[in-house]
Amino acid sequence: MKFPAPVSIQWIANLIQASLSGNPDAQVTGINEIHRVEAGDLAFVDHPKYYDTCLNSAATFIIINTKEVNIPTGKTILVVPDPFEAYLKIVDHFRPFVPANKTISDTAVIGEGTVIMPNVFIGQHVRIGKNCTIHPNVSLLDYSIIGDNVVIQAGTVIGSDAFYYNTKKNREVWYKRMQSCGWVHIEDDVEIGAGCTIDRGVTADTRIGKGSRIDNMVHIGHDTLVGKNCLFAAQVGIAGGTIIEDGVTLWGQVGVSKTLTIGANAIVLAQSGVPSSLAGGKTYFGYPAEEASTKRRELVWIKRIPELWKKVMD
Repeated sequence: MKFPAPVSIQWIANLIQASLSGNPDAQVTGINEIHRVEAGDLAFVDHPKYYDTCLNSAATFIIINTKEVNIPTGKTILVVPDPFEAYLKIVDHFRPFVPANKTISDTAVIGEGTVIMPNVFIGQHVRIGKNCTIHPNVSLLDYSIIGDNVVIQAGTVIGSDAFYYNTKKNREVWYKRMQSCGWVHIEDDVEIGAGCTIDRGVTADTRIGKGSRIDNMVHIGHDTLVGKNCLFAAQVGIAGGTIIEDGVTLWGQVGVSKTLTIGANAIVLAQSGVPSSLAGGKTYFGYPAEEASTKRRELVWIKRIPELWKKVMD
Protein backbone atom coordinates (compact mmCIF):
# COMPACT_ATOMS: atom_id res chain seq x y z
CA MET A 1 0.00 0.00 0.00
CA LYS A 2 1.39 3.37 -1.01
CA PHE A 3 0.69 6.28 1.33
CA PRO A 4 -1.16 9.30 -0.11
CA ALA A 5 2.11 11.22 0.25
CA PRO A 6 5.53 10.31 1.69
CA VAL A 7 5.87 10.71 5.46
CA SER A 8 8.96 10.88 7.64
CA ILE A 9 10.04 7.74 9.43
CA GLN A 10 10.14 9.76 12.65
CA TRP A 11 6.42 10.44 12.24
CA ILE A 12 5.80 6.69 11.83
CA ALA A 13 7.97 5.99 14.88
CA ASN A 14 5.86 8.39 16.94
CA LEU A 15 2.64 6.82 15.66
CA ILE A 16 3.63 3.30 16.75
CA GLN A 17 5.78 4.40 19.73
CA ALA A 18 8.92 2.80 18.33
CA SER A 19 12.62 3.24 19.09
CA LEU A 20 14.28 4.42 15.87
CA SER A 21 17.77 3.54 14.61
CA GLY A 22 18.75 5.30 11.41
CA ASN A 23 17.90 8.51 9.60
CA PRO A 24 14.84 10.12 11.29
CA ASP A 25 14.24 12.43 8.31
CA ALA A 26 14.01 9.67 5.69
CA GLN A 27 10.72 9.53 3.81
CA VAL A 28 8.51 6.43 3.78
CA THR A 29 6.40 5.90 0.67
CA GLY A 30 4.31 2.89 1.74
CA ILE A 31 3.99 -0.36 3.67
CA ASN A 32 4.33 -3.75 2.01
CA GLU A 33 4.75 -7.49 2.46
CA ILE A 34 8.24 -8.92 2.26
CA HIS A 35 7.74 -10.54 -1.17
CA ARG A 36 6.39 -7.33 -2.73
CA VAL A 37 8.51 -4.60 -1.08
CA GLU A 38 10.22 -1.83 -3.02
CA ALA A 39 12.74 0.85 -2.09
CA GLY A 40 11.05 3.38 0.19
CA ASP A 41 8.68 0.78 1.63
CA LEU A 42 8.20 -0.19 5.25
CA ALA A 43 8.01 -3.90 6.16
CA PHE A 44 7.70 -5.75 9.45
CA VAL A 45 9.23 -8.92 10.87
CA ASP A 46 8.58 -10.57 14.24
CA HIS A 47 10.37 -13.93 14.07
CA PRO A 48 14.16 -14.56 14.20
CA LYS A 49 13.82 -17.04 11.32
CA TYR A 50 12.98 -14.17 8.97
CA TYR A 51 15.14 -11.35 10.36
CA ASP A 52 17.90 -11.63 7.74
CA THR A 53 15.46 -12.02 4.85
CA CYS A 54 13.62 -8.86 5.82
CA LEU A 55 16.73 -6.83 6.65
CA ASN A 56 18.28 -7.71 3.29
CA SER A 57 15.12 -7.16 1.26
CA ALA A 58 14.36 -4.12 -0.89
CA ALA A 59 12.52 -2.51 2.06
CA THR A 60 14.21 0.66 3.29
CA PHE A 61 12.47 0.63 6.67
CA ILE A 62 11.83 -2.35 8.93
CA ILE A 63 9.66 -2.75 12.02
CA ILE A 64 11.28 -5.39 14.21
CA ASN A 65 11.15 -6.62 17.82
CA THR A 66 14.87 -6.60 18.65
CA LYS A 67 17.87 -4.28 18.50
CA GLU A 68 20.28 -7.22 18.40
CA VAL A 69 20.67 -7.33 14.62
CA ASN A 70 23.17 -6.03 12.09
CA ILE A 71 21.51 -3.17 10.24
CA PRO A 72 22.51 -3.06 6.55
CA THR A 73 23.74 0.25 5.18
CA GLY A 74 20.90 2.53 4.19
CA LYS A 75 18.28 0.76 6.31
CA THR A 76 16.35 2.23 9.22
CA ILE A 77 14.74 0.05 11.87
CA LEU A 78 11.86 0.72 14.23
CA VAL A 79 11.93 -1.45 17.36
CA VAL A 80 8.63 -2.31 19.06
CA PRO A 81 7.53 -5.22 21.27
CA ASP A 82 4.94 -6.45 18.73
CA PRO A 83 5.63 -5.55 15.05
CA PHE A 84 2.34 -7.09 13.89
CA GLU A 85 0.30 -4.77 16.10
CA ALA A 86 2.39 -1.85 14.84
CA TYR A 87 1.58 -2.87 11.26
CA LEU A 88 -2.14 -2.93 12.08
CA LYS A 89 -1.93 0.54 13.64
CA ILE A 90 -0.32 1.97 10.49
CA VAL A 91 -2.88 0.33 8.20
CA ASP A 92 -5.76 1.51 10.40
CA HIS A 93 -4.41 5.06 10.17
CA PHE A 94 -4.00 5.18 6.39
CA ARG A 95 -6.81 2.81 5.38
CA PRO A 96 -9.42 2.89 8.19
CA PHE A 97 -12.49 0.70 7.88
CA VAL A 98 -15.47 2.79 6.80
CA PRO A 99 -18.85 0.98 6.85
CA ALA A 100 -20.95 1.27 3.72
CA ASN A 101 -24.15 3.28 3.98
CA LYS A 102 -25.52 2.60 0.50
CA THR A 103 -25.45 -0.09 -2.17
CA ILE A 104 -23.33 1.89 -4.61
CA SER A 105 -20.76 4.20 -3.02
CA ASP A 106 -20.62 7.84 -4.01
CA THR A 107 -16.86 7.37 -4.45
CA ALA A 108 -17.31 4.68 -7.15
CA VAL A 109 -16.53 5.59 -10.76
CA ILE A 110 -18.53 3.73 -13.43
CA GLY A 111 -17.62 4.03 -17.12
CA GLU A 112 -19.86 4.82 -20.05
CA GLY A 113 -21.90 1.92 -21.41
CA THR A 114 -21.50 -0.24 -18.32
CA VAL A 115 -24.58 -2.16 -17.17
CA ILE A 116 -25.10 -2.71 -13.43
CA MET A 117 -27.80 -5.31 -12.72
CA PRO A 118 -30.04 -5.22 -9.59
CA ASN A 119 -28.62 -6.09 -6.18
CA VAL A 120 -25.01 -5.36 -7.10
CA PHE A 121 -22.91 -3.91 -4.27
CA ILE A 122 -20.14 -1.46 -5.24
CA GLY A 123 -17.86 -0.34 -2.44
CA GLN A 124 -15.72 2.69 -1.84
CA HIS A 125 -13.13 3.83 -4.36
CA VAL A 126 -14.14 1.17 -6.88
CA ARG A 127 -13.39 1.98 -10.51
CA ILE A 128 -15.28 0.24 -13.33
CA GLY A 129 -14.38 0.82 -16.97
CA LYS A 130 -16.49 1.16 -20.10
CA ASN A 131 -18.93 -1.37 -21.57
CA CYS A 132 -18.85 -3.81 -18.66
CA THR A 133 -21.72 -6.07 -17.56
CA ILE A 134 -22.02 -6.71 -13.82
CA HIS A 135 -24.70 -9.34 -13.14
CA PRO A 136 -27.02 -9.56 -10.08
CA ASN A 137 -25.67 -10.06 -6.56
CA VAL A 138 -22.05 -9.33 -7.48
CA SER A 139 -20.03 -7.60 -4.75
CA LEU A 140 -17.22 -5.28 -5.83
CA LEU A 141 -15.59 -4.44 -2.53
CA ASP A 142 -13.49 -1.39 -1.64
CA TYR A 143 -10.53 -0.46 -3.87
CA SER A 144 -11.38 -2.89 -6.67
CA ILE A 145 -10.42 -1.80 -10.19
CA ILE A 146 -12.32 -3.21 -13.16
CA GLY A 147 -11.15 -2.54 -16.73
CA ASP A 148 -13.14 -2.10 -19.95
CA ASN A 149 -15.36 -4.79 -21.52
CA VAL A 150 -15.39 -6.97 -18.39
CA VAL A 151 -18.21 -9.45 -17.68
CA ILE A 152 -18.80 -10.63 -14.09
CA GLN A 153 -21.51 -13.24 -13.59
CA ALA A 154 -23.96 -13.45 -10.70
CA GLY A 155 -22.87 -13.92 -7.11
CA THR A 156 -19.15 -13.31 -7.57
CA VAL A 157 -17.20 -11.44 -4.87
CA ILE A 158 -14.23 -9.28 -5.89
CA GLY A 159 -11.93 -7.83 -3.24
CA SER A 160 -12.64 -9.89 -0.12
CA ASP A 161 -10.02 -9.93 2.63
CA ALA A 162 -7.00 -12.18 2.27
CA PHE A 163 -6.90 -15.52 4.09
CA TYR A 164 -3.75 -14.38 5.86
CA TYR A 165 -3.18 -14.57 9.61
CA ASN A 166 -0.55 -13.78 12.20
CA THR A 167 -0.19 -16.98 14.24
CA LYS A 168 0.82 -17.00 17.90
CA LYS A 169 0.07 -20.10 19.95
CA ASN A 170 0.83 -18.38 23.25
CA ARG A 171 -2.48 -16.49 23.16
CA GLU A 172 -6.06 -17.68 23.54
CA VAL A 173 -6.98 -16.96 19.92
CA TRP A 174 -4.08 -18.25 17.84
CA TYR A 175 -4.90 -16.62 14.50
CA LYS A 176 -5.22 -12.86 14.09
CA ARG A 177 -6.09 -11.49 10.67
CA MET A 178 -3.47 -9.43 8.88
CA GLN A 179 -5.63 -6.58 7.69
CA SER A 180 -5.79 -6.35 3.91
CA CYS A 181 -5.06 -2.93 2.43
CA GLY A 182 -4.30 -3.94 -1.15
CA TRP A 183 -6.38 -4.05 -4.32
CA VAL A 184 -7.85 -6.32 -6.94
CA HIS A 185 -7.18 -5.22 -10.52
CA ILE A 186 -9.23 -6.90 -13.26
CA GLU A 187 -7.78 -5.88 -16.62
CA ASP A 188 -9.67 -5.28 -19.88
CA ASP A 189 -11.71 -7.98 -21.65
CA VAL A 190 -11.81 -10.41 -18.72
CA GLU A 191 -14.83 -12.67 -18.13
CA ILE A 192 -15.50 -14.07 -14.65
CA GLY A 193 -18.12 -16.76 -13.97
CA ALA A 194 -20.74 -17.10 -11.26
CA GLY A 195 -19.91 -17.66 -7.61
CA CYS A 196 -16.21 -16.85 -7.89
CA THR A 197 -14.12 -15.25 -5.15
CA ILE A 198 -11.03 -13.13 -5.78
CA ASP A 199 -9.22 -11.84 -2.67
CA ARG A 200 -7.50 -8.48 -2.68
CA GLY A 201 -3.81 -8.18 -1.94
CA VAL A 202 -2.65 -7.88 1.63
CA THR A 203 -0.61 -4.77 0.86
CA ALA A 204 -0.19 -4.91 -2.94
CA ASP A 205 -2.54 -6.10 -5.68
CA THR A 206 -4.18 -9.25 -6.96
CA ARG A 207 -4.27 -8.99 -10.74
CA ILE A 208 -6.18 -10.81 -13.49
CA GLY A 209 -4.59 -10.22 -16.89
CA LYS A 210 -6.24 -8.96 -20.05
CA GLY A 211 -8.43 -11.41 -21.94
CA SER A 212 -8.46 -14.12 -19.27
CA ARG A 213 -11.52 -16.34 -18.79
CA ILE A 214 -12.61 -17.72 -15.41
CA ASP A 215 -15.37 -20.33 -15.05
CA ASN A 216 -17.84 -20.67 -12.15
CA MET A 217 -16.82 -21.38 -8.54
CA VAL A 218 -13.15 -20.43 -8.90
CA HIS A 219 -11.15 -19.03 -5.97
CA ILE A 220 -8.07 -16.84 -6.44
CA GLY A 221 -6.06 -15.96 -3.34
CA HIS A 222 -4.44 -12.71 -2.27
CA ASP A 223 -1.55 -11.18 -4.24
CA THR A 224 -1.90 -13.71 -7.04
CA LEU A 225 -0.80 -12.38 -10.43
CA VAL A 226 -2.59 -13.97 -13.38
CA GLY A 227 -1.24 -13.21 -16.84
CA LYS A 228 -3.03 -12.46 -20.10
CA ASN A 229 -5.34 -14.90 -21.89
CA CYS A 230 -5.44 -17.51 -19.14
CA LEU A 231 -8.30 -20.03 -18.92
CA PHE A 232 -9.50 -21.47 -15.58
CA ALA A 233 -12.26 -24.09 -15.52
CA ALA A 234 -14.75 -24.63 -12.68
CA GLN A 235 -13.62 -25.19 -9.08
CA VAL A 236 -10.00 -24.20 -9.62
CA GLY A 237 -8.39 -22.95 -6.41
CA ILE A 238 -5.23 -20.83 -6.36
CA ALA A 239 -3.49 -19.91 -3.10
CA GLY A 240 -1.95 -16.53 -2.31
CA GLY A 241 1.18 -14.98 -3.78
CA THR A 242 1.19 -17.23 -6.86
CA ILE A 243 2.30 -16.14 -10.34
CA ILE A 244 0.37 -17.57 -13.29
CA GLU A 245 2.05 -16.47 -16.51
CA ASP A 246 0.36 -15.69 -19.85
CA GLY A 247 -1.74 -18.30 -21.63
CA VAL A 248 -1.96 -20.86 -18.81
CA THR A 249 -4.91 -23.29 -18.80
CA LEU A 250 -6.09 -24.87 -15.53
CA TRP A 251 -8.84 -27.43 -16.04
CA GLY A 252 -11.53 -28.30 -13.49
CA GLN A 253 -10.70 -28.74 -9.80
CA VAL A 254 -7.00 -28.01 -10.17
CA GLY A 255 -5.49 -26.91 -6.86
CA VAL A 256 -2.46 -24.61 -6.86
CA SER A 257 -0.34 -24.00 -3.76
CA LYS A 258 1.02 -20.63 -2.64
CA THR A 259 3.99 -18.53 -3.81
CA LEU A 260 4.91 -20.59 -6.85
CA THR A 261 5.06 -19.88 -10.59
CA ILE A 262 3.31 -21.66 -13.46
CA GLY A 263 5.10 -20.80 -16.71
CA ALA A 264 3.52 -19.38 -19.84
CA ASN A 265 1.24 -21.62 -21.91
CA ALA A 266 1.32 -24.52 -19.45
CA ILE A 267 -1.76 -26.77 -19.30
CA VAL A 268 -2.74 -28.52 -16.05
CA LEU A 269 -5.31 -31.27 -16.53
CA ALA A 270 -8.39 -31.73 -14.34
CA GLN A 271 -8.11 -32.63 -10.63
CA SER A 272 -4.35 -32.16 -10.57
CA GLY A 273 -2.49 -30.65 -7.62
CA VAL A 274 0.37 -28.19 -8.06
CA PRO A 275 2.62 -27.98 -4.95
CA SER A 276 5.65 -26.42 -6.67
CA SER A 277 6.54 -24.34 -9.73
CA LEU A 278 5.96 -25.69 -13.24
CA ALA A 279 7.82 -24.81 -16.43
CA GLY A 280 5.81 -23.29 -19.25
CA GLY A 281 4.81 -24.87 -22.52
CA LYS A 282 4.05 -28.35 -21.15
CA THR A 283 0.98 -30.37 -20.15
CA TYR A 284 0.75 -31.64 -16.56
CA PHE A 285 -1.40 -34.14 -14.67
CA GLY A 286 -1.79 -35.76 -11.24
CA TYR A 287 -0.50 -35.04 -7.77
CA PRO A 288 2.13 -33.87 -7.55
CA ALA A 289 1.56 -32.54 -11.05
CA GLU A 290 4.10 -33.92 -13.50
CA GLU A 291 4.28 -34.05 -17.28
CA ALA A 292 1.12 -35.83 -18.36
CA SER A 293 2.86 -38.42 -20.57
CA THR A 294 5.08 -39.51 -17.66
CA LYS A 295 2.18 -39.61 -15.21
CA ARG A 296 0.06 -41.74 -17.55
CA ARG A 297 2.85 -44.31 -17.92
CA GLU A 298 3.11 -44.45 -14.12
CA LEU A 299 -0.63 -45.15 -13.85
CA VAL A 300 -0.35 -47.98 -16.37
CA TRP A 301 2.37 -49.62 -14.25
CA ILE A 302 0.43 -49.08 -11.03
CA LYS A 303 -2.52 -50.94 -12.53
CA ARG A 304 -0.19 -53.84 -13.36
CA ILE A 305 1.09 -54.21 -9.77
CA PRO A 306 -1.46 -56.91 -8.76
CA GLU A 307 -0.60 -58.93 -11.87
CA LEU A 308 3.15 -58.60 -11.28
CA TRP A 309 2.78 -59.41 -7.59
CA LYS A 310 0.85 -62.56 -8.45
CA LYS A 311 3.60 -63.65 -10.84
CA VAL A 312 6.29 -63.05 -8.17
CA MET A 313 4.37 -64.95 -5.49
CA ASP A 314 3.69 -67.89 -7.84
